[in-house]
Amino acid sequence: MEININCDLGEKSKLHSNKNDPALLKIVNSANVACGYHAGDEESMNQVVMISKKNKVSIGAHPSFKDLENFGRKRMHLEPSEIKKLIIDQYEILQTIADNHGEAVTHIKPHGALNNMACEDIDLANILATTINDINKDLVYLVPTGSKMEIAARNLDMKVACEIFADRNYEDNGNLVSRIKKNALITDPESAKKHVLNMVQNQALNCLSGKKIPCRIDSVCIHGDNQSSLATAKSIRDNLKLNGLKLIQLNKMKKFN
Repeated sequence: MEININCDLGEKSKLHSNKNDPALLKIVNSANVACGYHAGDEESMNQVVMISKKNKVSIGAHPSFKDLENFGRKRMHLEPSEIKKLIIDQYEILQTIADNHGEAVTHIKPHGALNNMACEDIDLANILATTINDINKDLVYLVPTGSKMEIAARNLDMKVACEIFADRNYEDNGNLVSRIKKNALITDPESAKKHVLNMVQNQALNCLSGKKIPCRIDSVCIHGDNQSSLATAKSIRDNLKLNGLKLIQLNKMKKFN
């Protein structure tokens, strides 16, 4: 069985250091690169693309609301045309840098509040899916499993990869536990690796209550802005390989080729 590990990278900002990026890029299969709107800059984007190329890590754009102050986590209500421009502009910023290294952006994964809102709102999910599909039909669209984003993407017959979050707990409705709650994050690498393996093997979300929600799981997200990211990534990678999973870049998965 194929599985992918993705990580949000290049997120240099006043709220987050990107010092672990080179080490994380030796572990993960796909990089979601901050494009300067919630974090990151030209230097950090160049660094991630350059190291990704060296380590055979696939490159993806990680577009967000224009919100450096809040790391892209503040909800904003924009017109469809404004949202479309946000996505296209950030994709093009990263693609230009990738071009300079002889690489290509092969997936897109929205960030933060934009992602969270689209998980719940089918209209916003449709705007994102249509925009990304119009950019390039070969792009893999990385979305939270079971979300409105998955529904919108499947309606357009897009290349959809469904992800779970290694370091986050789930509510009974399949949504992530809000970061304002003390039990939102899983910071212990041992707990995270068991959490992930169980979900991947059973193709189901593990909720805090003990409930399991059947779903499609193609990829495991490790957040690069957690202090335990590096240890968690190593633990999860090693445990998945130990249990016979084949780790692979998103764009190289058999389902897309």
